[in-house]
Amino acid sequence: MARIELEGVQKRWGTFWGVRDVNLDIGDEELVVFLGPSGCGKTTTMRMIAGLETPSEGTIRMDGEAVNDVDARDRDVAMVFQGYALYPNMTIYENIRFPLRMRNIPKSDHARLVREAAELVELEDFLDRKPGALSGGQRQRAALARAIVRKPKVFLMDEPLSNLDAKLRQAMRVQIKHLQRQLKTTTVYVTHDQIEAMTLADRIVVMDAGLIQQIGTPDEIYSDPANTFVASFIGSPPMNIVAGEIEDGTFRADGIEVPGLALDHSGPTSFGIRPEDCTVVTGTDGEGHFRGPVYGVEPTGDLTYLTMKSGDLNFEVKTDRDYRAELGSEAVIRFDTARMYFFRSENGQRIS
Repeated sequence: MARIELEGVQKRWGTFWGVRDVNLDIGDEELVVFLGPSGCGKTTTMRMIAGLETPSEGTIRMDGEAVNDVDARDRDVAMVFQGYALYPNMTIYENIRFPLRMRNIPKSDHARLVREAAELVELEDFLDRKPGALSGGQRQRAALARAIVRKPKVFLMDEPLSNLDAKLRQAMRVQIKHLQRQLKTTTVYVTHDQIEAMTLADRIVVMDAGLIQQIGTPDEIYSDPANTFVASFIGSPPMNIVAGEIEDGTFRADGIEVPGLALDHSGPTSFGIRPEDCTVVTGTDGEGHFRGPVYGVEPTGDLTYLTMKSGDLNFEVKTDRDYRAELGSEAVIRFDTARMYFFRSENGQRIS
């Protein structure tokens, strides 16, 4: 397969910077997900790996060889797009076979290779149909099979599940992960969906404004965020981040007081806690860290979301499925002190 290295890679158009100073080593057989909002530079970075964009600065290597000047068709990568990009006038068999024809693979091997690829994505019974006769999920599997069929060194996937409904996305995530492990192909996957990133990735590259904000495993990104952007981008609901101040080892904000902090820091500070690391305090459970009126209660079946207010901020708490409270009544919340986060107000960077 392939190892991919990006060293000082940048991309700009005139005075606009799309990607700045990307340094990344993607291991052989690794599945790396580029995650971030629209316009953060994740797709541009992937397109530079593919050879569809030329870096303004820096070097891209595959298996130790610089490929900046190598044409896209000669990089031995296969792409899967958000749109299925299937030829509507061709059968699924011919769509999957198309890359074999373009790369002059012997015709005697085509039928076997197409059927092998179709079996991997469970489409062997649909090869004689045209794309219009297939569901969205089946068409995306056909696009996967077309990428798989010629056994490339690298898969590049650009938001391939965005056009599918939630149930199909979940099923396709499982299938993509299984296929990547089975084929052992180095894979770069681009998405703005943090659930896709968390469930698929060996490592996640979080990007914003053209810059890498953090690189790590899903557990590292979730449990050890480098800054407020990463903390608030990952999680559903995202981490609660409240502006306040630390004085004499105590953090205070509207309705919130957290004493006993062993931090070498004082002054304006942002405090973070995830909704699942908050507990509603009952009458006999002792003191809490946050006291205020109930703003919203949302039962979802398996749990209940409690919303409170700290200033103008909605503060979310995941609580027991049976929890109910009147709007406007007082609630007391205790934080898991082992899972609290503090960030510098001036730049959002984590305070150790």
